[in-house]
Amino acid sequence: MNYKQFIYKPGKKNSLKDFDSDFAAGFSKENTQEMLNENAERIAKYQDLLMAHETNGLLVIFQAMDGAGKDAMIKNVTSCLDPQGCEMKMFKAPTEKEVKHDYLWRAAQSVPARGQIGIFNRSYYEHVIAERIHPEKLEQYNFPKSVIGKDIWKKRYRHINNFEEYLLDNGIHVLKFFLNLSKETQREKLLERIERPEKKWKFSIDDVEDREHWDEYMKIYEEVFDRTSTKIAAWHIIPNNHRWFARAAVAGIIAEKLKSLHQKYPTLSGEQKQEIEKAKEMLENKESRKSKSNKD
Repeated sequence: MNYKQFIYKPGKKNSLKDFDSDFAAGFSKENTQEMLNENAERIAKYQDLLMAHETNGLLVIFQAMDGAGKDAMIKNVTSCLDPQGCEMKMFKAPTEKEVKHDYLWRAAQSVPARGQIGIFNRSYYEHVIAERIHPEKLEQYNFPKSVIGKDIWKKRYRHINNFEEYLLDNGIHVLKFFLNLSKETQREKLLERIERPEKKWKFSIDDVEDREHWDEYMKIYEEVFDRTSTKIAAWHIIPNNHRWFARAAVAGIIAEKLKSLHQKYPTLSGEQKQEIEKAKEMLENKESRKSKSNKD
């Protein structure tokens, strides 16, 4: 699969209309499952290399409208990961403590260490998306009035780009996904959430009320992608009307990114080799003495 077709090209004027949410590249549910299984194995393999080297880390960000299946996507993608090397952060409403800090503070606390994979379910991008639709979310931070000007969003785009560059300068790579579904597909998914007993608990009236702002959200998302899809941290616009295709595409992109970081296990130093030989000798001698004792 050509994963580059999903990139919101940095430095160029794109449009979300250029990305078909119904696209499936001619694949069927059956053959994408095979692809998903193969990429799951690749992700597990390259995560092991990431953990062995401890020189790079990977932060994976998921943004989407409600009903896009972020939770299921993350559950599906992380099922192949070693939990010792992976941590997931869900960005719900900020706590009383969090609103007293700068808006990137809680994200900075959850950035993965080198050798680790961090997954953000929503992210610091909520501060340039949701807070524009719902000003009360911005007001709860109680920023000085001088901060809340017309240029606040332009400044935040710059902050975010600088933050992601800073992370890369420290070995943390950022991979960003927008799960792109149509308004009609969202309606179907929200109805399904209402009607199915095992999904009712996920329903919130806010999800339906936010549909009234759909066009505004799309306009803001497009601006966010224009300003923050960069060469070092591009946005991937994933067709999401067919979730089976979206999962296969996301898994493939993550596998390719991990592969680009490490393809071999680290070379052992002379001291490490000596320690291994010593440990081997100790274990073999102990087993040899035990075997001899049993014969006697």
